[in-house]
Order: sequence, then structure tokens, then C-alpha cells
Amino acid sequence: MYNGIENITICDHPLIKHKLSVVRQTTTGTNEFRTIIEEIAMMIGYEALKGLELKYEEIETPVEKAVCPFIAGKKQAIVPILRAGLGMVNGMLRLMPAAKVGHIGIYRDEETLEPHEYFCKLPSNIDQRAIYVVDPMLATGGSAVEAINFIKQHGGKDIYFLCIVAAPQGLEKLHAAHPDVKIFVGNLDRCLNEKGYICPGLGDCGDRIFGTK
Repeated sequence: MYNGIENITICDHPLIKHKLSVVRQTTTGTNEFRTIIEEIAMMIGYEALKGLELKYEEIETPVEKAVCPFIAGKKQAIVPILRAGLGMVNGMLRLMPAAKVGHIGIYRDEETLEPHEYFCKLPSNIDQRAIYVVDPMLATGGSAVEAINFIKQHGGKDIYFLCIVAAPQGLEKLHAAHPDVKIFVGNLDRCLNEKGYICPGLGDCGDRIFGTK
């Protein structure tokens, strides 16, 4: 919870903290960075999925018959914000392999820091799905706000946002724009610098995931 807001969860787990310390380092190479980002995404996803509905069915174990819980309710969709969000998809799919995957492409103007959409492709029946929007960085919050705007325009209602690190400014902006969205954050970092980068942050997460500059 952040500032008493129930829809914001800061995932305060020692394993996430440790893995974040590894990926923050400039000496961490592309393969290790990519792998750990997936692992952190899976841990944050575990927290976000705690509210899944269950149904009970009778099964037969090797010992006896038993009534056991199975996941019920809505189907899921994972929607990464391109391109860095792609680094979180495999971690999420390990938790819910049957989920459909959509994509939203948004780039940030380097001078104005304003977001611009260039691609949006969502799974069918998006209005009937639980939607997990993923992006490693929540900096100014502009891209996340716009991505969720697009999803709502297409009928999406049950929306979650998952990120690995966030700045307070971006977190507050996203919640103010979409107070109905449940937000899960791996770590709340200190601030944004004059260029709009999270401090201490991870650097450019997309470049580090894909080995580009």
C-alpha cells in the first residue's frame, strides 16, 4: 500500500530487492539482465494474481477422492507497453500460460517527455478479460496513462498495471488518472532527474533487455 491507497501495492520482498540490486548495476550483462527482469516480473505477477477466483471440483488422487480448488473467473490478457514491456511477458506467462498477449506501442518525445502511440493490438473480447499491463519502468507515468486510455477505449475494464521500478511522480499520476486500476510495483525509487529518468533506476530498460543503445 502507498499513502494509504488500497489499489497500490509496493512488493516489499527480500528476493525482489536482491534481484533489483543486481540489475541496477552497470556491470550486469544483457543475458543476466533479461533473465532477472523475467524473474522479478513473475514475483510481482504472483502478488497481482492473489485475487483470482477459485472454483471447487471433485478429483481423484492416488489415495482418495477430494474436492479441490481450480482457478475460475475471467480469462487473462497480458499487454506489454513496447518495447521494454516485452521483457516482462515471459515471466507473466509462466504464471498463466493460457493468457492471450496484446501489444501497445508508445514512444516518449525526448524533449517534451510526452507519450505518442504508434501501435495497438489487443486480444479479442478484451472487455471480458482481466488485463495485466506490464512495463518495467513507471517514470513520468505518461505512457502508462495513455496505454490504459487505449485499453479502456477498446472496452477493457478489469485492468492491472505491473512495473518493476516506479518514481513517485509517475505512480501518483497513474493513480490520479485511473484510480480503478490496481497497481503493483517492485520498488518505489527516489525521484526523476531533469531528463525524466528514474533515480537510482535501471537505466534504459529497453536497451538493456535487448542489448541496444
